[in-house]
Amino acid sequence: MWPPRWLRLSLALPLLVLNLFALRQLLVPLAPFPALFVAAALIAFLLDLPSRWLQQRGLTKPLSFALVLGITLGGLSLAATWLVPRLIEQLGELVNAIPSWLVQAQELLNQLQSLAEARGWPTDFSPLSDDLLARSSRVARSVSQQLLSLLSATLGLTVNTVIVLVLAIFLLLSGEAIANGLARWIPSDWRELIFSTINRTFRGYFAGQVLIALILSSLQLVVFTLLQIPYGVVFALLIGFTTLVPYASALTITLVSTVLAVEDPRTGLEVLAAAISVGQVVDQLISPRLMGSIVGLQPAWLLFCLPLGARAGNLLGLGELLGLLLAVPVASVLKTFLDELYIRLQLSSSNQ
Repeated sequence: MWPPRWLRLSLALPLLVLNLFALRQLLVPLAPFPALFVAAALIAFLLDLPSRWLQQRGLTKPLSFALVLGITLGGLSLAATWLVPRLIEQLGELVNAIPSWLVQAQELLNQLQSLAEARGWPTDFSPLSDDLLARSSRVARSVSQQLLSLLSATLGLTVNTVIVLVLAIFLLLSGEAIANGLARWIPSDWRELIFSTINRTFRGYFAGQVLIALILSSLQLVVFTLLQIPYGVVFALLIGFTTLVPYASALTITLVSTVLAVEDPRTGLEVLAAAISVGQVVDQLISPRLMGSIVGLQPAWLLFCLPLGARAGNLLGLGELLGLLLAVPVASVLKTFLDELYIRLQLSSSNQ
């Protein structure tokens, strides 16, 4: 005889915590390879979508794989030859400009302090001003050290990128066989629901988010170039990349506009207006067509699962960034499973 439901549910949380602890003990010593494997799996998910689309149009499986990989590698090569040099150049200029921005911010605080004293306001900006001065001196001293460490970081990033791309190609070619092997370990009454939910959520969510990020980055790059915004390539890619995390692009736009407004208020306002306008076009016209109702989570739950996903990714050795990227689709999948579990428990209790 099965134990009562309340006992089974009360034992579920301790068993879940124990399994997560065992998983952490297994993954953390293997870092960064679990994170590289997960990143390769996400890339394979994305590349599988156009491959399936080409197969539905009559192309053979090997030819569709070769065409997708060729277009992807061609796009990466084009980005490496045209975009990366400009990005590196503007990043160097941005790093060199940070100390002067901090000095200008300090001067602005001094002016505010003088204005507050003239008006008799009980405000003291001196601690913040001293902190900015200390930060500017530290940044100026560490610029050379950062440039030296950039070479080793770039080398490590290049090696990891090659590993991820090779793993993604292997997963793209043999992903179906791997999925069928894993399916044997899942109960038959849950197998179809689990694989259909994971495929629909992860493929739909990441495909939509990546397309939106690419479109937004391209539009921001064009607008910032026309407006002659300083460091336009860096800021356009930064705003587009943070679109992968819900609500992060709004924070990035505010931060970029504030930083540029310290040097030139007009430039900051132009960036703010341009970024918001382009973002609204993407959110209203493109995002609903691409995303639809894939996630199925309320905004409050999105805000809750993002820091939780970052913390879980850090604890499991995957990194906070990958945890942020996985937080929303994982939460959506878990919600689907919990809803189905609730329905089945209700049916089983009604049949007893």
